[in-house]
Amino acid sequence: MTISNIKTDDATRGVPAVARPSEPAHVIKSDAEAIEVAKRLATEFGPGSAARDRERIWPVRELDAFSQSGLWSINVPKEFGGPEVSYATLAKVIEIISAADPSIGQIAQNHLGVVAAIRTVSDEEQQKLLFAEVLRGTRFGNAFSEFGSKRAVDFETKFVDAGDHVIVNGRKFYSSGALLAHLVPIVALDDEGRAWYAIAERDAPGLTVVDDWSSFGQRTTLSGTVILDNVKVPKSHLVPGYKGYEVPTADGAIFQIIQVAVDTGIAQAAIDETVSFVRTKSRAWVDSGLENAWDDPYTIQAIGDLTLRLHAAQALLEKAGYAIDRAVANPTIETVAQSQITTAEAKILSTEIAIAATNKLFELAGTRSTLAEHNLDRHWRNARTHTLHDPVRWKYAILGKYFLNGENPPLHAWS
Repeated sequence: MTISNIKTDDATRGVPAVARPSEPAHVIKSDAEAIEVAKRLATEFGPGSAARDRERIWPVRELDAFSQSGLWSINVPKEFGGPEVSYATLAKVIEIISAADPSIGQIAQNHLGVVAAIRTVSDEEQQKLLFAEVLRGTRFGNAFSEFGSKRAVDFETKFVDAGDHVIVNGRKFYSSGALLAHLVPIVALDDEGRAWYAIAERDAPGLTVVDDWSSFGQRTTLSGTVILDNVKVPKSHLVPGYKGYEVPTADGAIFQIIQVAVDTGIAQAAIDETVSFVRTKSRAWVDSGLENAWDDPYTIQAIGDLTLRLHAAQALLEKAGYAIDRAVANPTIETVAQSQITTAEAKILSTEIAIAATNKLFELAGTRSTLAEHNLDRHWRNARTHTLHDPVRWKYAILGKYFLNGENPPLHAWS
């Protein structure tokens, strides 16, 4: 990814926080309704996605519609008033939204992952408090990853105990959604080196989000540098995230399956764009003897191949969702490992089809498809950027170790 050259030392360049919604969000009633709402929103988000990418226009209206639709609370447990849809449904929702605009699909990823973590590690009082926020329409951003550390799991951000609250100091990057979040979960270490989610108010004194995301893809994920200068977080909002990885839980697989769904959404959009362009704009090749580009046998074969590979990725995505459901309901070594393995399989196929479909688009549609007016390169840029989150070469290793030697995957947010 391209890293910004904008200096973030000047905290005055931070972006002001946005207010919480004045009206409570809708609460989804069923899996079927979740899919229906996602499809409706996708028809609204799709037409402006190319312009938002080209001009790096923040999806402010779209994000409000997304979070107020009820889709940001679909994994809140039923006992707390949430829909608790299947993770197969949740993944399909993200795929549908991402096919319309993958930046918007990605913005919800860490929010939904934190909701899942709260279910796993928080006590009942904290769950009631935070799930009520989510059901009202409060958006979690994220301040997880840090720029410049040796590994993604090496955190320098820390907090100290200050009575009824903690004080957090550090600096974060790759903070999808933080610019327009209402609350910002910060991964910070305690004095024992354990990682917690310190969920701060977006407008908390000392918390600054800088608009310096400059990647060539996923350009409107509302990411940037998060500066934490003596940020106070009440202990009621201090979530022991580390507990989700001390014993087998589905927390890591849940973060991963949402990444998979973004990529299958990108692949679906690229295939749809290819078909549309070939059907309406492409010319038959001079040696084919054909009148229409869509009758080209090589193009027909390629579209069939891409669609088959996408359907395989989608089938594994659905299978992974149901495996996660079983692991959430009954977290054992076996059920959690199965959820991780199936999600890893889906991650491999989704990465490969996202890159293949976005690359093949230009080969099949022809030179005209590269014109700036179409901005079709956004699909490849988005795929190439987003699929870098978790190296597929390591997913193959996870599968090989599991199937050959019976070694379960590691427990962390990337597995």
